[in-house]
Amino acid sequence: MLRNDLVLRAARRERTERTPVWMMRQAGRTDPAYRSLREQANLPQEAIFQDVDLATQVSLLPVRFGVDAVIIYQDILTILTPMGTPFVFRPGPHTDNPIATSTDIDRLGGLDPSNDMSFVGDTIQRVRKELNGEMPVLGFAGAPLTLAFFMLAGKSPGTTAGLPQKAMEVAPQAVHRLLDKLTDATIAYLAYQIEQGVDAFQLFESVADMLTPAQYETFAHPYHQKIFAELKGRVPGMLFAKEQPNIELMVESGAEVLSIGRCLDLSECKMRFGHKVAFQGNVDNMIVAHGTLKQIDHAVHDCVRAGEQHGHILNLSHGLLKETPFENVQQVIKSARHASHEPELQSI
Repeated sequence: MLRNDLVLRAARRERTERTPVWMMRQAGRTDPAYRSLREQANLPQEAIFQDVDLATQVSLLPVRFGVDAVIIYQDILTILTPMGTPFVFRPGPHTDNPIATSTDIDRLGGLDPSNDMSFVGDTIQRVRKELNGEMPVLGFAGAPLTLAFFMLAGKSPGTTAGLPQKAMEVAPQAVHRLLDKLTDATIAYLAYQIEQGVDAFQLFESVADMLTPAQYETFAHPYHQKIFAELKGRVPGMLFAKEQPNIELMVESGAEVLSIGRCLDLSECKMRFGHKVAFQGNVDNMIVAHGTLKQIDHAVHDCVRAGEQHGHILNLSHGLLKETPFENVQQVIKSARHASHEPELQSI
């Protein structure tokens, strides 16, 4: 039994006494304690992912500023190294083995997480032990199309994705073969995380905002459905599809929780689909990065009111931006706690 199970209760569409909150990239570069740890370790980022002691320390850093869940410190690209496309961070992600031909797809290996990625399982178990039932531990994975974009580009696709977009246009069958391999690996990876003790997981479709409606429906959505169907009933699954406006397809993914961006209205989404799924989000991460403390407070309060403390987890529209002042991160937590105790919400 968890002493703080608010995130899991909200994921089950239950009413909660206050709105739970965690933030994407909460264990990261906005935190001075993280920067200090990185400086002391003097290791490349991919090495820290594989160091169980360090990964555990980083994962637990956000506990001190009041979040309601811990997400393990890894990267969505970690899964690709044992498959044959290792990424390093200098500082951004880069690989010397991008996918350029059908032969490159054929050379990709399968994934045995217990052998290939045992450090992830060890980190999950260590984090759980340190928390001692204090709050949930979240796992995650990159969605197949997001992984494919990185593999085809050989680096972060950024705001443009010329090579992946071209591949979908001229070689759709090859892309689907790649996505099939990545889907099988992702299912195995998430199943392994569940076996090791995560209480819920999030699937990151971080390139959703770069896709046309047809591309999302063809190259992203079917693979979301397969992943959530395979893992159904084990632990709650969350779908993050960055600034994806097609809420209908997101609902059909099979995820128990949908993490929505600023392109969607939380109140409207809850009114239409709150009987089917829980929601997560959707405070604008740009406001958190560049707004005043008062603007952040208003944004959080508006989001908490829209969520009605019923099937809603407070989070951001996307991850914390690197330029976000740490006091702004703390303000999100403070505002969420304060908003949850407003009289109009307590009377709902």
